[in-house]
Amino acid sequence: MNILEIKNLTASYDGHEAIKDINIQVKKGDYICLVGENGSGKSTLIKTMVGLHKKDSGEIIKNISDDKISYLAQNNMKDLDFPATAKEIIMTGVQRHKKLPFYTKTDWELFDNVCNMLEIKEIVNSQIGNLSGGQRQRVMLARAIIREPELIILDEPCSGLDVNITKELYSILGKLHKENNMTIIMVTHDLEEIKSMDVRVVCMATKIKFDGKIEDWKGL
Repeated sequence: MNILEIKNLTASYDGHEAIKDINIQVKKGDYICLVGENGSGKSTLIKTMVGLHKKDSGEIIKNISDDKISYLAQNNMKDLDFPATAKEIIMTGVQRHKKLPFYTKTDWELFDNVCNMLEIKEIVNSQIGNLSGGQRQRVMLARAIIREPELIILDEPCSGLDVNITKELYSILGKLHKENNMTIIMVTHDLEEIKSMDVRVVCMATKIKFDGKIEDWKGL
């Protein structure tokens, strides 16, 4: 089943076409890696997918509800003086406005599960600004997956992180994909780290230049 369909999508920045005539069908359980040089339109595509950038033309057809889609932006925690603990940030992933109690028993069970999975129990009461880059990214990933999304969209989730942390985060994503059948769309430059997985590569240069299995892509 296609959970997301993109048809003839075009979007611009300051009058310049960043993506043009993009067509992608995303099936449930896909693990899609968007690759391409800087300025090839990867981030524009996913921002347009999630409604953060306005399209010029084309269609984005979602066959799942928005609350089943999570988005993890690149460098999404810039304000290190933000007065919140890791726990408070993670729990915003399940906030339900106008509903009481604010968090349910199930929400806290999900919190425990995701913290155990990402091995962050010992830092949940720490201020977010006091954590390392790898710890902050685990917290933001926890926030994205606590709501048990069917689709998670990530924009270079390992940008700026060291090799060991990068491997750990990709291992976590691989586990979510394999064990939870989670659909993943991810902008990345690190295909070497995930080439053993059942990954679909979409290579962009404003348009789509390649869409297929990782073992068939000549750019690796």
